[in-house]
Amino acid sequence: MPTQTILFDINETVLDLRILKPKFRQYLGDESHMSTWFSMLLHSSTVCLVTDTSSDFKSLALSALQSIVGRLGKTISDEGYQDILSTFACLPAHDDIKPAMIELRQAGYQLVALSNSSSELLKSQLSFSGLLDYFDNTISVEQANTFKPAKSAYQYALQQLQIKPAQARLVATHDWDTHGALSAGLKAAYIDRSGAPYNPHYSVPDVLSDNMGDIVKQIISKDER
Repeated sequence: MPTQTILFDINETVLDLRILKPKFRQYLGDESHMSTWFSMLLHSSTVCLVTDTSSDFKSLALSALQSIVGRLGKTISDEGYQDILSTFACLPAHDDIKPAMIELRQAGYQLVALSNSSSELLKSQLSFSGLLDYFDNTISVEQANTFKPAKSAYQYALQQLQIKPAQARLVATHDWDTHGALSAGLKAAYIDRSGAPYNPHYSVPDVLSDNMGDIVKQIISKDER
């Protein structure tokens, strides 16, 4: 069955988190703490998933940041925390995203934003980046009290869109996310934005590249077969 809907992971896949690095350098002395913070955020959301602990991405983001600050023996004011985290709503899109979305829409695909972020943050992010009008729908899995990569997160998106797993493909730069989508019966496409090797323990999608232009060409080619 040809894919009809492309689901886009947002943070790091569509939006460039590197704009946060100066904030981490300003408050914590080293921009590399940004990657550590985001990894801790994702880790804590997974822990909450497997332990059935109710949480939300916003509070987890703050907790992860407070944890790093504590480990470094530093102090940040409430205004400082807000300064860092508010930048999360003001991220630019990667340069290759908009042309890819235009090409996919011209090819007849439905484009959907799928994120662990809250609906409010997701729409703020897409509005700031100028991408909101390029998506046919936006879905926050927080509304289903879950997070990716739980199967329930992808199933929730399918239910909202009223489509079957084989009709959807997730595009993400996180191998745990593409693995999660594949485990839920969706197709997937992995865009390598970090240069890190794909986890050998995870299912590998049939579309992989380091740029969105090539990702789009592969997707269209496979659906035309």
